[in-house]
Order: sequence, then structure tokens, then C-alpha cells
Amino acid sequence: MSELGVVIIGLNGAVASTVIAGVKLMARGLAPRIGMVTERTDANIADAITSLMEFAPLEKLAFAGWDLRFGNVYEGAVHHKVLANDVLQQVKAELEEIKPWPAVFSKAYAANAAGENIVMAKGQREEIEILTKNIEDWKKARGIDRVVMVNLASTESYLPVGDAHKSLEAFEKALDANDPSITPAMRYFYVANRLGIPYCNFAPSLTNIPALQDHATKNKNPYAGMDGKTGQTLLKTALAPMLRVRRLHLEGWYSTNFLGNNDGLVLDNPGSNKTKVLSKASVLDSIVGYHVENHQVHIHYYKPRGDSKEAWDNIDILGFAGVPMQIKVNFLCQDSALAAPLVLDLVRLLDVSKRVGEYGIQRQLSIFFKSPYAAEGEQPVHDLFKQEELLLKWAREKSAALKAKGGATANGHKHEGSPTSPASPKTLDSR
Repeated sequence: MSELGVVIIGLNGAVASTVIAGVKLMARGLAPRIGMVTERTDANIADAITSLMEFAPLEKLAFAGWDLRFGNVYEGAVHHKVLANDVLQQVKAELEEIKPWPAVFSKAYAANAAGENIVMAKGQREEIEILTKNIEDWKKARGIDRVVMVNLASTESYLPVGDAHKSLEAFEKALDANDPSITPAMRYFYVANRLGIPYCNFAPSLTNIPALQDHATKNKNPYAGMDGKTGQTLLKTALAPMLRVRRLHLEGWYSTNFLGNNDGLVLDNPGSNKTKVLSKASVLDSIVGYHVENHQVHIHYYKPRGDSKEAWDNIDILGFAGVPMQIKVNFLCQDSALAAPLVLDLVRLLDVSKRVGEYGIQRQLSIFFKSPYAAEGEQPVHDLFKQEELLLKWAREKSAALKAKGGATANGHKHEGSPTSPASPKTLDSR
């Protein structure tokens, strides 16, 4: 299998540098391959997706991307301290080779972010041309023909959908006018669609707007988002189904987070904080089937924690005869270590989506997100276990399609025909 290119917005950030360093370590047998549903394990799991599909090997992933600061991925990884220095030293030379392209940036959307490595352009159209050239030149230099784009940039300030976002025609005009409502995240997504590169929005920043939905459909491009479900919300979408199944009434759920990495600093800005809180708060009602009136989510920047996030939850429930009870959860975790395997799963799965001819919203990837994308008027699936079945159902269908079209199956064999032939022109949107 040829190399799969991964271009990352926020290349030197805590999550991205952990992803890349982890892959380099795993490829050399220096770290265990843990946490990825797209990686085979010795565990006896009846419905393992790796028994249905073949994914791009970690050894065949090539990384590039954009960032505001640090000269290379090694410098970023050392700064963020997710992986120990003595561990990073083992792959230092490989990480130093990966240097960021200048990033598109607007202080208006990330007030607490900073850096000097910024695209110098006369306007948004020129920025888009520069981003496009970054990818095309890199593909040519490495001989890569398959690429996935991942947004791991800082959370942008809250922005409602405006007139410039409601149609592709309005969006194009807004680009020409350098309209500030066309955010940096939207410009990157536009470039991904333009090049037919699958796009993953791992941040809660607004990109799933009608204009770019249409753009993705027009260019037959698959995309998924938003806001990676790593820690507290992962627990929430697993515990809430238990309460529903046992018919225990949820009186209230108080969630608070402490983190001190760059993500925490960015979220210390009220605008970015609002974007994140809205994403995290959207899951409960659809799972339990009623409005949870006392559902609160709070995020606090506490510098000494670094990437070691603490998520604390207090859950008030009513049982038989109205007897009150409580559940308390204290999750101390490494934020980027939880996020990194999800990013790799998403990259590999979106690559398969593209190869089988899918485009538009990839609902089967809802399990990886706090606020899964859905079409207007459609209810997203939040229940973790229903999300897992959604993914497995898709994998079974596409495994059969890949086999029929000659693609790689889970046993690694190829059948006659082209492995890149689309399985069906039908998109997930039309189901």
C-alpha cells in the first residue's frame, strides 16, 4: 500500500505532536499500539472492525501541516511534555524533519493563541492558493496520491451561521470580499473540498455550514466532525445510556474540567470557551429522552496541570419511590494521549470512505465526536453503544463493497479490480 498523507492544522500542537511521535515510536516497535479501533490487538473482540477492513498501516503514514509556532514537531512535542524527553529522543531526527508551513490565523477567533509563522497574503483567496500549493507541492515531492486533512487547531470563538455561510455562491462572494465571517477553519475546509481531500474537524470550531456542505457534495468529498470525544464526554455518553436502560431519572449533571495546556489557555477566552461548552453540553437530552434541566458544563484554565486534565462530575439521580442518589466521577487523564488514537482512527476510516466513493457527512464516525455532524433537522446519535453499532454496520456494508470492487479486505488480500473504485455513488446523506 502506498503512503497515506496526513496534513494537520495545528501540526506542532499537543495532540498533533503526540500523534506523530507516537506513530514514529510504534513503527519502530518502541511503544505499544493501544487505543485504536483500527489497529489489530490480541483481544478476543467479536465485532472488531479490523476483522472487516484493511487500514493504512501506521508505517505508511506521512505527516505535514501548518502551525503558528515551533520550528518542527520535535520542538512542539518537547514543549507540551505529553511524552517524556527520553522517549522523544528515540525519534528526534524524524520529528525534526517535519516543519510547519505558515498557518492561516485570525486573532479575532483565537484571542489567546500566539505565534509568528503566519501566511502572508493579500486576502483570503491568496491564502487559499497558498494552502493549496502547500499540499500539492508536498504530494508531488513525496509521490503521494491519497491525503486526509485534520483540524487540530485551537478552538475558535463562537460564531452563529450567517448569510455568507448559507450557500456556496454567498460563500464564494464572501471570500472575494475578505469577509471576516469566513473563519480560518472554514478556509481550510474549503481547500480540502477543492482538492477532494477527506476532512476531519477534531475541534469544535464552526465549519459544517450549508455552503461547505454543498461544496463537499459538489466535489464528492467525505468529511466528519466535530470536537473529538476523548474524556469527560466519552464517560457521559457511556453512563447516560445505563441510566436510561435502568429508568433512573437524571435530576442533574454537573461537569467541570481543569486543564493547563495551550487548549486550556485558548479556552480561557470567553468566546472560545462558549464554543467548547456548547459542544460538550449537547449530548444528554437525546440519550435519556427528556430535557435535563440541571446540566452544567464548566471549563477552567489551570496552568500547573499542563496536559494532565482533570474532569470531575457530580450526577444526581432519582431511584425507586423517588429516593435520591448520587454518582461521582473523577477522571485524571492525559488529554492528548486520549485524543491521539482517535485522530489516527479517523484518518484511516476517512481514507476508506474516500476509496469506496462516500461523500458528505460520515455519520458512522459519530462515535469519535462530542457533537457529531448531522444534516439540518436530523438528530445526531450520541449514545456511545448505538454509535459503535453505526460504525460496525457501515464497516460490514463497505467491507462487502470493497470485496466486490477489488479492494483490500481484512485478511490483507486484494480481489480483481481497482482498489480505488467507488463502491456506490450513493452517499450516507441519502440513506
